[in-house]
Parts: sequence; C-alpha cells; structure tokens
Amino acid sequence: ETVNAMDLLVPGVGELVGGSQREERLDVLETKMAEQDLDPADYWWYLDLRRFGSVPHAGYGLGFERLVTYVCGIENIREAIAFP
Repeated sequence: ETVNAMDLLVPGVGELVGGSQREERLDVLETKMAEQDLDPADYWWYLDLRRFGSVPHAGYGLGFERLVTYVCGIENIREAIAFP
C-alpha cells in the first residue's frame, strides 16, 4: 500500500519538511475507525467535515529549528532552539 505523503530530507539535519494528503472519503474513514475499534461518537466533528462536504486537501509542516540548524550550519539542533 502507498500513501500520499512526502518528507524533505537534508544532509546533516534529517527531515526538514513533512506533509501528507488527508483522507476525504467518509466511508473509508468509518471503515478504518471500525478496524481500529475507535468510537465514531468521539470523532463526530471530524466525520461531519467529510459528511457535509470536503475536497481533497493536504498540508505540511516545517521544522523551524531544523531549518535554522541547516541554514546556519549549526552542528547540534539544541543550539538552534530559542527556549531551551
């Protein structure tokens, strides 16, 4: 199986950016929830987003400290964290 996901890896830092596409098909979500023994009542708001209209969408996250580490050539990410 495959997923619609990506990671941007950079030398010396590792994963800088990670992203994925969300599952927009209600029937698939409900089937997976049943397989994982999750109570749909706990996720009513998330299921309603799909039930009343959704489009395929995706997102990504950038590790800011990892970006600073890479751009500045810092060897240890702990030196790039603003609030240790």
